[in-house]
Amino acid sequence: MGLIFFLNVKTVRYLYYKRFLFQINAVLFIYQGILEKTFNIMFSSGALCYAELGTSFRKSGGHYTYLLETLGPLPAFLQLWIEFIFIRPAVATYVSLAFGQYVVEPLFMPCVAPTALVKVVSMLGVTFVAAVNCWSVSMAARTQVLLTFIKMFALILIIIPGIMALVNGKTENFRNAFDSDSLSLTKLPLSFYSGLYAYGGWFYLNFITEEVINPNRTIPLAIVFSMVTVTVFYVLINVAYYTIMTANELLMSDAVAVTFASRALQGVAPAIPVLVALSCLGALNGGFFSSPRMLFVGAREGHLPAIFSMIHIRRQTPLPAVLCLYPLVIIMMVRGEIFQLINFASFSRWLFIALATLGMIIHRYRFPDHPRPFKVPLAVVVIFTIVCFFIVGLSLYSDPWNTGGSCALTLSGVPVYYLTVKKSYIPKRWKKAFNYLSLHLQIFLEVAQQEVQTY
Repeated sequence: MGLIFFLNVKTVRYLYYKRFLFQINAVLFIYQGILEKTFNIMFSSGALCYAELGTSFRKSGGHYTYLLETLGPLPAFLQLWIEFIFIRPAVATYVSLAFGQYVVEPLFMPCVAPTALVKVVSMLGVTFVAAVNCWSVSMAARTQVLLTFIKMFALILIIIPGIMALVNGKTENFRNAFDSDSLSLTKLPLSFYSGLYAYGGWFYLNFITEEVINPNRTIPLAIVFSMVTVTVFYVLINVAYYTIMTANELLMSDAVAVTFASRALQGVAPAIPVLVALSCLGALNGGFFSSPRMLFVGAREGHLPAIFSMIHIRRQTPLPAVLCLYPLVIIMMVRGEIFQLINFASFSRWLFIALATLGMIIHRYRFPDHPRPFKVPLAVVVIFTIVCFFIVGLSLYSDPWNTGGSCALTLSGVPVYYLTVKKSYIPKRWKKAFNYLSLHLQIFLEVAQQEVQTY
């Protein structure tokens, strides 16, 4: 990436632009860092791969559906298993904890906010989002649109003063920006997990393919547009943060936007944590809107109890799947810590994303005539898959406790699959009791199987 300036101007104007060019070079220096480039490449390549998968397979369910269609039922079940019992609750937990942190932190500055209060506020946020997604699909969608606009407004409000300070010559934080005494290859995948989490989200649309109008056109356009928008905004907001704050100050802050606002936006500083908290609430709502569709599809395929494949008879929401996710998030929140949860959950998430794109390569070879309205160059898919497997493998060495535990938790689904799905060894008495409970839950929740096939 580069900038070409045609400076056929008078000498006075040249001296003015010379200062401005130095500031632009500082921005480009940050943007052209190794990790930043890698995040963008990974982000873009993965998004394009999922655009092809979303237009090739018209079922909802995201990773689960693609693994089922390309690699078979066992990998698909393992993905559903770890998503069901850990990944989705972990993701929702650390987003809700961020929401609680931004709500509570301003009330106690400069002191540290009480952890118990942060978790109580986080639970209230999760409860609100779960209630909205149980009540109405259209209400959840409208809430998501509103919170997305609030997020964009908050980002712009932070970006503008940061860029203005940069233009005015505040570039000292960019000097020797990559000097470090603690560079280590073993820390690379863990930094990738945090970075890729920030740039992720491009696969959520694939969870609701059956509810998308004209997915062959909508999915690629939505992914490409969102990919460009997120990249531009996140690069600019990081430049704004580093203009006002040093790297150590960023690491020490529990709520970066609050610290930034107290320095650069003193007039509207109280509004920033509220806006960021609402942004977190939007991310949480998006997860509750999309992820239960994976449980819904898994139950429809027979990999989960049938109750999770049912929808409310009037509200048309996947009520049992949403209600199942809610208590898992609350339980995990009691002892959750954000960065441990990111590392723990990211291992399995990126393992199955790599398997999904590997399955796409295999499916291309086995079924070359399968309709693919949007097709990605094979080299892009291969490189993305190799990099994903490399990061996942190296993270086992970097953080064996968290990533090893995530790996063990994933493999624990193998006996569950063979005992409950492949061949049912469940005692008849247990089956009878479970069917009795499911029937009464169906009546109590007012849910039934979908009548119209949507795929």
